[in-house]
Amino acid sequence: MKDHNHEDHAEHDHDQGEHEGHGGHGDHHRQMIQDFKKRLAVSAVLTVPILLLSPMIQSFFGISFGFPGSRFVLFALSSLVFVYGGWPFLRGTFDEVRQANPGMMTLIGLAIFVAYAYSSAVVFGLAGKMFFWELATLIDIMLLGHWIEMRSVLGASRALELLVEMMPNEAHRIGEDGDVNDIALEDVQSGDLLLIKPGEKIPADGAIEDGDSYLNESMLTGESEPVRKSAGGEVIGGSVNGEGSLRIRVNKTGEDSYLSKVIRLVEEAQQTKSRTQRLADRAARWLTFVALTAGALTLAVWLYLGYEFVFALERMVTVMVISCPHALGLAIPLVAAISTALSAQHGLLIRNRTAFESARKISTIVFDKTGTLTTGEFGVQRIVSVADSFSEDDVLRFAGALEENSEHPIALAIVRACENKGLSVPAASGFQSITGKGVQASVDSREVKVVSPGFLKENDLAIPDAAAASGAETVVFLVVDAELRGFIGLADSIRSESPEAIRILHEAGIKTMMATGDNETVAKSVHDELGLNGFYASVLPHEKQDIVKDLQSEGEFVAMTGDGVNDAPALAQADVGIAVGSGTDVAAETADIVLVHSNPKDISNLVLFGRATHRKMIQNLIWATAYNVVAIPLAAGVLAPLGIMLSPAVGAVFMSLSTVIVAANAQLLKRSVDLSRDESND
Repeated sequence: MKDHNHEDHAEHDHDQGEHEGHGGHGDHHRQMIQDFKKRLAVSAVLTVPILLLSPMIQSFFGISFGFPGSRFVLFALSSLVFVYGGWPFLRGTFDEVRQANPGMMTLIGLAIFVAYAYSSAVVFGLAGKMFFWELATLIDIMLLGHWIEMRSVLGASRALELLVEMMPNEAHRIGEDGDVNDIALEDVQSGDLLLIKPGEKIPADGAIEDGDSYLNESMLTGESEPVRKSAGGEVIGGSVNGEGSLRIRVNKTGEDSYLSKVIRLVEEAQQTKSRTQRLADRAARWLTFVALTAGALTLAVWLYLGYEFVFALERMVTVMVISCPHALGLAIPLVAAISTALSAQHGLLIRNRTAFESARKISTIVFDKTGTLTTGEFGVQRIVSVADSFSEDDVLRFAGALEENSEHPIALAIVRACENKGLSVPAASGFQSITGKGVQASVDSREVKVVSPGFLKENDLAIPDAAAASGAETVVFLVVDAELRGFIGLADSIRSESPEAIRILHEAGIKTMMATGDNETVAKSVHDELGLNGFYASVLPHEKQDIVKDLQSEGEFVAMTGDGVNDAPALAQADVGIAVGSGTDVAAETADIVLVHSNPKDISNLVLFGRATHRKMIQNLIWATAYNVVAIPLAAGVLAPLGIMLSPAVGAVFMSLSTVIVAANAQLLKRSVDLSRDESND
């Protein structure tokens, strides 16, 4: 169906500089959903007495019910439904006609206007039949369809709100006298000196003037390992400080900041995608022309044949009202609602229906590495002993004794490895940090150090050849009593499901690429292990978006998967954006589909289920529009010479049958509930 709120959204300035405007945009969308819901509720309640008072419905069911003035009560109730319930469609019709782009709104608006105007004329003396029941039920079903559709896309505007929420509310500004004052984030100016305490978010882009710490930038840059920062280093607003205190000099704020640039990229890509037309709207555009043409021809032919104007007018109205089938209004929303529910039960959250339906066309998938193909956290990959007196478990135990005293990601990984192996870790005393090189302590009366390669070089200790076997690893060395005893290799672990997921995608003829903020050595290691078709390393957010654009320009239908803020622009730019559920809310809100279980294999399920869903939608559109092929000629009286004339009541039966068929066919989508099976089973 048509994205009927385009005109409303167009009134908002998406290029505004102030981010707080995005919250208002989301509130506007929620208000529209509530408005449709309220209009639907009121119209549905009023429809009940309208049906009871309609002579055509009473005749169809063989009942008789009425009272003096009942037709005027029927007129009054129908007028309320027409004005209140039909207002969105009447306004939409005006907008489409003004833009010379007739679609679903025009088709609905035309049908309800003709039905209301003709029926009102009958109330006040024109010979003919009233179509108030048709008017009310058509408005009810169309309101229902649009409400379902709008709910299915709710949340897209929250992506920008969540990006803004990554920033802290205040900052600690250091005055010229050395005093520290808390100020609001919007009061931070370029040139300010700020204090960043341990564990706090960085309020703005800047350079470190004093301090040493590890910063977690993974949600901004995609780099999996926390980055050590010291005096002279650059920091990005929104990243999270580690254990050290920092003093930074602000050099970028507001629209010039890194995060603001990411926001603008997401905003631009989302606006571009939002202009995609719905398939049902294209069908409605043609049906609008058919209804107008058929109605005019019906009136002209019957008048030419010498029939009274009242009879010819009734035939014309019947044709134009029947031309707008209820089924067309439900053909897409029903399948969308069912597929959304089924997908959610199987770990696929559909946020953008159009992109989900397009999943069947994916030819290339671009994966982010960290948190998507990999777990996104350090894990022990190798434990190597280089001394006969030390086993691998001894290397891990002694390293774990020291690392229990640290919160560094490497330390946490080593401690976790000890726990997983059930090792008893000895106590350490006299724990000290070796600045920039590692840590040391006394364990079982022995001097133990866990250090970097730099420490070994400075102390003339040879680095084993095996320690440099994989540049994709971070290696730490265990030194006991000044002798090297072993080393531990750590890396961001590849998800156990990733190899199978890549294999399935390759078998489906889909190319797999990887774009990551990690260095080339790390990227190549993952690429080679998984057998990808290609990779891009050390890429920034705008470069990920450019990669997607370049692939699209080459004719590829691109899906992008990721979990970080750095992936947000590319997720929005891609034909299908897929976020893994373990990532940030920003990535999830920017993406079209979220993998709840963070399982890459769900991507292949997504493609197959997307194909089944699209097929159901096409089938429903065929059923909904095929109804017109039969109903319009019969309503116009093509078979009148044979004594066959489609009355409005029989037309209602056909219309109801079409709606039932569409609803039943949508329910058959549940046969695809096993999302991993072959699509041909559907």
